[in-house]
Order: sequence, then structure tokens, then C-alpha cells
Amino acid sequence: MQRRSKTVFTLAGIVLIVAGLGFVSAADDTETADDTPIAEGTLWEVKAVFPDGELLDVMAVGADGELYDVMAIENEENPYFLDVKAIVDGDVHDVKIVASKDRYAPVMALDIHGTNLDLRAVGAEGKQYDVKGIRRSGNIIRIRAIGVARFHPLQAIAPDGRAYDVKGVKMMRQRVELVIGATQIHAHVKAFPPKAQGSE
Repeated sequence: MQRRSKTVFTLAGIVLIVAGLGFVSAADDTETADDTPIAEGTLWEVKAVFPDGELLDVMAVGADGELYDVMAIENEENPYFLDVKAIVDGDVHDVKIVASKDRYAPVMALDIHGTNLDLRAVGAEGKQYDVKGIRRSGNIIRIRAIGVARFHPLQAIAPDGRAYDVKGVKMMRQRVELVIGATQIHAHVKAFPPKAQGSE
């Protein structure tokens, strides 16, 4: 499997108001990496946290097994509510929870042309764990790497060591919130401080 190198990029700006969290972020989820206006962002690595303290990279996996970085992006306007994106051959792809009838909801990096990439946690020896939305509590959906009889939480880790939890966030009541390409989106994937979530 080939792992693509990290890329510094710029991110299109949006406006999202999150019910129950009290955070406002400026952006439009339908924008692409080539859209303007753009804003600089600080990249945080996204990891799956295992009980022994091991941190596994969370990656987007291509059809031929290529691995692409998944990052959370901090911007100056809102440093407490971060977008989670995949960097695929230099392009920025939205990461979303996809509407599904499966027991656990797929978490994918979306391509407007229909080539979506699964998210997985990848161990040092190449072992991979599915990343899924497993349970909803209010507006928040827990996202976990699924191991043998265990679920492992995801965190975004800043260059300075700060750690935010990675969760799915529902913005609307309806099951399908929007459609990107041909893909129905159930929830958005964000990173934010643990104290902002309340009890689950």
C-alpha cells in the first residue's frame, strides 16, 4: 500500500451553526479546494486511540489501497470547531457520515465525481480498522475505529499537543442533510474540545 505525503493546503470558507453546541464556523460544505475565498489553516493529525495509549493514523483508503491523510483544520476565526478533511493527491475532500441502512454508518471522504474513500485506522504493520458512526446522542454521533469486540475513539491532535474529540454532528432533524454528488449525507465530521460535548 502506498501512503501519500502530507500536503499544506488552503480551505474554502463556510457558515455552519451547530444546534446544541453554540459554535459558529464560517464555510459551505459544498465548496471545493479550488473555490474562493480561501483561508489559511493549521493541520491537526487525526488518530484512533487504543487502550494501551497507541495512536493509529486515520486514513482515507483508495480503491487500489493507497492511503491518504485525514486532517482536522484549525482556523483563526473559530479555533474550537474544526472541519475534518482528507487530502487526496493534493485535493481537499469533505469527510462525512453517509446515510446508510447498515448497523454502523460509513464515514467517508467524498468525491463529487462519485469515487468515495472509506476511512480506516491503520496500524504500524498495516492492519486496518473500519471507522464508523456507531451511536447517536442528541446532535452528536460517536465515531469509532472498530476492533475485535472493542470500539476505539478518534482524536485530532494539534502540533502543540492539544487534543480534540472527533465526532459526527447533526445540523438538521432530517436523516439526509444534503447530497454531495450522488452521496446522501447524514452528518458532518468535526473536531472540538471534550468539554463542549456534555455527557453522552
